[in-house]
Amino acid sequence: MTSGLEEFGIVDDDAPIARSPELTGGKPVDDRETDPALVKKALEEVNLFTGLLPTHLQRIAKLARVYEYARNEYVFRHGDDGDGLYLVLDGAIRISRNMGGMGEEALAVLRPGQHFGEMSLIDDDIPRSADAVCHENARLLKLPKFDLRDLMFVDRELAYELLWRFVRGLSARLRDSNDRLMMLTATSKF
Repeated sequence: MTSGLEEFGIVDDDAPIARSPELTGGKPVDDRETDPALVKKALEEVNLFTGLLPTHLQRIAKLARVYEYARNEYVFRHGDDGDGLYLVLDGAIRISRNMGGMGEEALAVLRPGQHFGEMSLIDDDIPRSADAVCHENARLLKLPKFDLRDLMFVDRELAYELLWRFVRGLSARLRDSNDRLMMLTATSKF
């Protein structure tokens, strides 16, 4: 069986992947300690990737790097350049904004199986819109922005699937934000 990418010049799925420069904090886990089968399994458990073809999951898994973060360590800060998508493997990540005169406002606490940072894959030259802070010690899987974009460029079927999943996920988050805004508006009238 072939991968379907031969027409793009991609023949060997076992070829090494060139990696983008890292902007991430945290401690990268040695590649020798990262089992590709475990990375693929972790991807399968994230809604964003559930149901993708095994060849697509395998290609995405080759791009991924595992990072470890300590409690209260920043993954990224509001205003940083977007450098990729993150999946929570263990621990918890707090997405928040610092509100002038009020302090930190937590927007979400993400647990294993959830993802964040996907807006950086879509928006060019738009900085991060919030902080991502380790709520507790965490292990994250990072998919670098330019590596994933390159893969999506050569595999249009994968791009189509992922982009629709991004749209549905962002739409759900927008609805949730609208509900929160309505709740705040309603409670401020009393």
